[in-house]
Amino acid sequence: MAQKAAKQQAARNTAILKRTHLISLAISALFILLRLLVFRASCTRATYLLYGLLSTPAFIIEFWLERIGRPVTTSNGELKRSGEDLEAKGLTEYMWDVLYWTWACTTTAAIFGDKAWWGYIAVPLYSVWLAWTTFGGMRRGMAGMAGGNGDGDAVNGSMSNRQKKQDKRGGQKMQYR
Repeated sequence: MAQKAAKQQAARNTAILKRTHLISLAISALFILLRLLVFRASCTRATYLLYGLLSTPAFIIEFWLERIGRPVTTSNGELKRSGEDLEAKGLTEYMWDVLYWTWACTTTAAIFGDKAWWGYIAVPLYSVWLAWTTFGGMRRGMAGMAGGNGDGDAVNGSMSNRQKKQDKRGGQKMQYR
């Protein structure tokens, strides 16, 4: 069972990408069919312009996920590269969030009309919130690296009460056998 983890990763990525493409195709077809057949009176050129403009990020993300996640095999069927983990945290997770939100906005715009596209404003707001919390976490994490005024207050300030009592009694005693 050589490369068992890589083969599992390749199978998982293939299934995720297939599901993603099918959902994207279904939502796009739903939008176009509903706008053309059911809500024809409210369908204008602006409707398709908004659809194209606001669906472009999802199509770009879907292409990027396809590019990094699709397994590559050799001509004889052996796995050459399993692809990146499409369930990874960080940027990949953010891309999935944008993709899901775009699908939700497209579906609601297909059913309720062009005003539903205003829901897409949540993507930049989410990006700002995510950047702010990431930066704030880094800033808090780096605060301990700043030097104190040299009298040890910075060290004692971060010690628990138990550690302070132990330090007051002379520190932790090491016993050797």
